[in-house]
Amino acid sequence: MKILDSFNFMEWRRPAMLVSLVLFVGSMGLVVFRGLNLGIDFTGGNVVTVEFETRPDVGEVREVVSSVVAKEAMIQDFSDKGIIIRTNEDTDESREQVVNALKARYADLQVIGFEKVGPVVGRELRNQALIGLTAALAAILIYITVRFQFRFAVVSVVPLIHDAALALGFFSLTWTEISSSFIAAILTIVGYSLNNTIIILDRIRENWKDLGKKGIVDLVDISIKQTFSRTINTTLTTLFPVIALCAWGGPVLSAFSYAMLVGIVVGTYSSIFVATGMIVEWWLRKPETR
Repeated sequence: MKILDSFNFMEWRRPAMLVSLVLFVGSMGLVVFRGLNLGIDFTGGNVVTVEFETRPDVGEVREVVSSVVAKEAMIQDFSDKGIIIRTNEDTDESREQVVNALKARYADLQVIGFEKVGPVVGRELRNQALIGLTAALAAILIYITVRFQFRFAVVSVVPLIHDAALALGFFSLTWTEISSSFIAAILTIVGYSLNNTIIILDRIRENWKDLGKKGIVDLVDISIKQTFSRTINTTLTTLFPVIALCAWGGPVLSAFSYAMLVGIVVGTYSSIFVATGMIVEWWLRKPETR
């Protein structure tokens, strides 16, 4: 591609890294001051299990429940007659309002069970998610240090934190409800972004023998161009199914699909500009023999 040959990615590394820094600080500011719209998995609430002689459409049940609860409820079927309803409100009054609204719409409804999920479970989930993400980042740092070198490991992990932070900022800005599937999406984003970054870093390592002749800036830029088509192809083939999930996945998959959408776009950007830009800036300030 002639356009790609004439474009110098590393000329834009500092503006790109500045944009990333602004977005990161802004995202963290949103999370701290605006907060996150945590779902029942994190805040607690009521879980009501009902059965019908003829089970209605899940979308219809969601409309009925949404008319009496402040936040969107999670509705899922569990048998040919049963439906599980989860709401963020954990009071008995709220549960009775949901049941009464359903009984008014469906005369054949029977309540076969209910339970209250307290906030203690939510705290446990948050702690487990944080431990899991921290352990994954630590393992990545150790592996890449052994496989490549320490500075490669650092510039691989920093974009992962950047990508996760921007996803959190997007959810805070749009006030999209976060469910447990969001954690799965964040871990998937980490793996996806890391894969793109490692491909570029591996090519940089292969071209390292030309460092003295080309210099770090040109070497990194050439490595990006050599892997660019693979990066874009991987991004697009992953992006199209995620867009379909966003359009037709429904409320149950919304947290996962939107987090993946943001993560794929941001992850591709951070792999091309943030990780490589850090390598160049680090080397220019502190070169060392490999």
